[in-house]
Amino acid sequence: MLHFRPKGLAQNKSGVPSGGREVLLVGNPNAGKSTLFNALTGGHAKVGNWHGVTVGEISRTVAGGSLTVTDLPGLYSLNAMSMEEKRSAAYIQAHGTAFLLFVCECAHLVRALPLFQALSKGRKCALVLTKKRQFERAGGKVDERALSALLGVEVLSSEGKKRGELLRAVLRLTEGGGELKTVNLPRVVYCPQSDGLSRADRLLTGGLFALPLFFGLLLLVFWVTFAPGLLGDFLKNCIDRFFSETLAGYAEKISSPVLRGFVRDGLLKGVGTVLCFLPQIFLLFLALLLLEESGLLSRLALLTDGFFGKIGLSGRAVFSLLMGFGCTATAILTTRGLDDKRVQRRAIFCLPFIPCSAKLPVFLTLSAAFFENPFPAVALLYALGVGLSLAAALLFKRETPPFVMELAPLQIPSPVFVAKSLFFQLKQFIMKLGTVILAFFLASWLLSSFNWKWQYCGVEESMLASLCGGLKFLFAPVGMNDWKIAYAALSGLIAKENVAGALELFYGGFPYSAQSAFSFAVFLLCCSPCVSAISASARELGWKTALLAALLETVFALLMSYLTYFLLTGGWGYALLLLLPPLVLLLLKHHEKIHGKRGKLAQKLHG
Repeated sequence: MLHFRPKGLAQNKSGVPSGGREVLLVGNPNAGKSTLFNALTGGHAKVGNWHGVTVGEISRTVAGGSLTVTDLPGLYSLNAMSMEEKRSAAYIQAHGTAFLLFVCECAHLVRALPLFQALSKGRKCALVLTKKRQFERAGGKVDERALSALLGVEVLSSEGKKRGELLRAVLRLTEGGGELKTVNLPRVVYCPQSDGLSRADRLLTGGLFALPLFFGLLLLVFWVTFAPGLLGDFLKNCIDRFFSETLAGYAEKISSPVLRGFVRDGLLKGVGTVLCFLPQIFLLFLALLLLEESGLLSRLALLTDGFFGKIGLSGRAVFSLLMGFGCTATAILTTRGLDDKRVQRRAIFCLPFIPCSAKLPVFLTLSAAFFENPFPAVALLYALGVGLSLAAALLFKRETPPFVMELAPLQIPSPVFVAKSLFFQLKQFIMKLGTVILAFFLASWLLSSFNWKWQYCGVEESMLASLCGGLKFLFAPVGMNDWKIAYAALSGLIAKENVAGALELFYGGFPYSAQSAFSFAVFLLCCSPCVSAISASARELGWKTALLAALLETVFALLMSYLTYFLLTGGWGYALLLLLPPLVLLLLKHHEKIHGKRGKLAQKLHG
């Protein structure tokens, strides 16, 4: 659980400031709880149009530490289906004295009232209405004063109110409040009759039109992001020239060779190599955000449920898989929105193969060494990653629970919200670049530039060479008998961006063949994700399972890189030797499925 609180503020065991009050934001998914949380606290809780965005409780203290606001994942009933609904129900029950602020979309008030009554039984509460203007434009009407008198609790509309006004209103509500009555709403709420799916929804939930549209949009995003001369490539080259020509030119004028090496090789090469990919990462995040906020993503989940059900997942998994293109750690946390622990486990095992944004700089660095147009090579790696992810799901396939999900409304994303979300994501990337990644680059430069007597030297006489010399055998089968390649690869366990920086630091590019480059890219595609993703897996599955999965993924990645190199260079005999063990395992698995029971290891993996 994330808690944001002023330093020095005393807390009790529940995480609420001593002497303070706690407000729980509860309600159905997509009701506007996270939007209200951000408005009250000035926070950046993830907001989206689908079930599973708020994957855990998020708390922040406001009003000088006297009030703690907690945003909970959405739920439909106390008999929860998904893991995050169960988490919300358990949190509400554990915080029995907290004030309940039930957040409800105006159009769904009649439907949501039974949940409000079940949650608020015997405790102080109030009602916050959202999306009122949209409701009224559709012909709906709600009388807030009459509704408040009927329910016996305060009713507040959050739309159009500034942060200070909202905060004062919530503080006032917590000082009073009331207990909800059992009532019938039609006297004070008029909901316009729905004629079913709109024409746009019928198009976007029909496979013949929608699937080509979705895949066409994804291809367009990749083309604009990676194709030579287009926006992503143009901005990347501008930043690259600024670091490699302008700033490097100033660095060359430094008289001290040690200081010149530190600035040129330790700072500019490492940081510049990663930072120049910021525009392309920006474009990918923008595309994902627009897909999420427009409501298109929930329709894609509905369309793909049949396919995902056949490989042991569900349509909800499309949220996590697409989030994996941005950040694997975040995507792993979103798997709490899945309906079943076994489905969540399978989704987590699939996600390391989805290329995250941190792998993008490495893929582009490797492909740019051999291709003027890196787009086909990068697209092939992304397609291979998705294919391996789906194959992993099929390998662990078991029965899938029924798919139930509410479609988010189609809407034009708010430019202000999109801008704020992008700024937050890019700020996080730059903070990571300025802390963890920069520290790694500087440590790498220091260890590779000095020997054990602290004398300035060449890289092969350095401390790093003596520490890592034994690693050179790892990539010898793919034509790279070099400890520096192994060090670059393993540095990706800290952050995948480190790999591109290490290659630039040691070589100024990639010095080996195209076959070796593609095999190296396959290793990075398949290997264990960074420590943040491993930590997120441990939070969901436990440390033992997470570390075992990370080890197996890294071994699998090495074998896949060897297999790729042998296939590209004509080493068919070696390739067959590598393929033989997995083929035998698949045959044994098929035999067990028909004739015998699963072993303990299989039961543990599948849960």
